[in-house]
Amino acid sequence: MTGLECVVPGRNRLGESPVWSVREGALYWVDSRAPAVYRLDPATGEVRSCPLPALVGCIVLRRRGGLIAALQTGFHALDFATGALTPIVDPEADLPENRFNDGRADRRGRIWSGTMNDVRRDPTGSLYRLDPDHRCTKMRDDIIVPNSLCWSPDDRTMYFADTYRFRIMTYDFDADSGTIAGMKLFADLTGRPGRPDGSTVDADGCLWNAEFQGGRVVRYTPDGRIDRTIDLPVTPVTSCSFGGADL
Repeated sequence: MTGLECVVPGRNRLGESPVWSVREGALYWVDSRAPAVYRLDPATGEVRSCPLPALVGCIVLRRRGGLIAALQTGFHALDFATGALTPIVDPEADLPENRFNDGRADRRGRIWSGTMNDVRRDPTGSLYRLDPDHRCTKMRDDIIVPNSLCWSPDDRTMYFADTYRFRIMTYDFDADSGTIAGMKLFADLTGRPGRPDGSTVDADGCLWNAEFQGGRVVRYTPDGRIDRTIDLPVTPVTSCSFGGADL
């Protein structure tokens, strides 16, 4: 555990979705169960919070400022400073047991986020794509717990995991059309203590995956080999991200 440092003893019920703002030099994340969004200014150590009215799965930065938050009640624009929420779309208003979980923006500004049944682990979740014009499209269904959404540096591969199925998958990704095809197995965690949770990709195209209940973050090469592990002093690791002046 050499080199590890706890920067915020947040005591979140379910900390998720770390997002580094290069423009602000700040870290945002959510406590899904609070529910709330948090912001850390590493220069001062100041932590601010913004309470939310419904369970939150993930947040994405907006180019014009503010955030998009995926709540149990759908996608919303969020003004962190005032707490004002503006509804965009709720694709599962007819599924009150479902909520959004993991999500990320692709390089064309489309937000990808998946839903899950928060009462039972039934496969009633789906993966959605929210376009900049607010059109919302269901991309796949039959999901238990969606996670690991991220893309390769060349934009040709999208990663996705269904945590309760223990597998990280890849899709052929078309950045122009925002479509996915050709699902393939990338990593199978069956038999390991941990399950695949949130991920990010580094400049070398390697995937970093947080292993929930596994107590570690694992780095995979683009061909699916493990080449590094970072053991952590906590078991339910949920996600990971790069940040700071040098990322």
